[in-house]
Amino acid sequence: MKIIVMGAGVLGVTSAWYLSKAGHEVVVLDRNAGPARETSFGNGGQISVSHAEPWANPSAPLKLLRWLGKEDAPLLFRFRADPSQWAWGLKFLRECGAARTRRNMAQLVRLGTYSRESLQALRAETGLEYEHLERGILHYYTGAKEFDAALAAARVMRELGCERRVIDNDELLRIEPALAHIRPKLAGATYTSADESGDAYLFTNRLAALCEQRGVRFRFGVRLQRLHRQDDRLVGVELADENGAYQLERADAYVLALGSFSPQLAKTAGVSLDIYPVKGYSLTLQIADPAKAPTISLTDEAHKIVFSRFGDRLRIAGTAEFNGYSMQLNAVRCKALLDRTLEVFPGVAEPEHARFWTGLRPATPGNVPYVGRSAVRNLYLNTGHGTLGWTHACGSGRAVAEIVDGRVPDCDFEFMGVGRRAQSAVAAT
Repeated sequence: MKIIVMGAGVLGVTSAWYLSKAGHEVVVLDRNAGPARETSFGNGGQISVSHAEPWANPSAPLKLLRWLGKEDAPLLFRFRADPSQWAWGLKFLRECGAARTRRNMAQLVRLGTYSRESLQALRAETGLEYEHLERGILHYYTGAKEFDAALAAARVMRELGCERRVIDNDELLRIEPALAHIRPKLAGATYTSADESGDAYLFTNRLAALCEQRGVRFRFGVRLQRLHRQDDRLVGVELADENGAYQLERADAYVLALGSFSPQLAKTAGVSLDIYPVKGYSLTLQIADPAKAPTISLTDEAHKIVFSRFGDRLRIAGTAEFNGYSMQLNAVRCKALLDRTLEVFPGVAEPEHARFWTGLRPATPGNVPYVGRSAVRNLYLNTGHGTLGWTHACGSGRAVAEIVDGRVPDCDFEFMGVGRRAQSAVAAT
């Protein structure tokens, strides 16, 4: 079949890879000049199955109230006269119940494990290099109350099959000596040795090159306008081409992987998606003293910040800002990332050379993404992954290819349009 993939971020490119391997003719459409130029460009770099506790959890409402109005808060709602934001927020609060949190956590652990295994298999097959590390991820805590509360989530993840071992400060510092400077503040940590890290931008670009070698065609600089639907099928995607001329690109099947911009295009085909953009920030530092830099990927739970080492660079990412589609860098939030980095790793880099970035994460209320067939028979979705797009990319792309071919993925996840696992959240309206 001819298949159009809409979006050339990490989800779109992995979809294209697995669809091409399945023998399909694949065309990837994207408005940017190359792959991974938006959300996949400057993310935190973690392949973190252990990061499976959804934002929507029983502790979230009180934290949100405590953080209201604080410019440097880890999670910040900027209330707008936007009905979609309010509707999304109400659904988010509904997902904060204990039973829903556990169900969503199970979904994220299963898809994350499947995806990590898929990434490892892809790497073994292709020899792809993207400054990755296979040394695990440490979640460290600087408050006893917060650490005690995290033990329950770690226990649930272990019950679900995700190794998340509780460790004391001595073992923490044996694993990552660079944290010695803040030892007096450390309350404990959890460690997942099977997790990984790597540069998602580098991965996506190098995988796109391998896709092209397989015959995948990439069309960059095209602006997608609307989906054309007849009855229960798409008959084409209307776009403004590289020269600004409008045309209808046709295919047998279509994969929507446009991240935060998926709902607008899906709506033109009568498909409603509960996705809202959540702005995240990152900064990249050139490491001045390797001895002061971490050697594995870290999550600072108190500040909701991750640190990943890419060769001689340190990537720091975090915070979540609900502010519509604004892409403006907030100086206070940028400074908070940098200040925390220099507090934890003093002397690791020269702060005046910090490179800041922001991107929009496509978040669903319960953090569980849309993967599978929509109510439109030949429209498939691979979107809504929130902060876990890089973690779930290979598994989601592989699953979409299998679903397109009429097979059930070998993963206990509620893939849409797959027999008993079909979700009812996506419906033609």
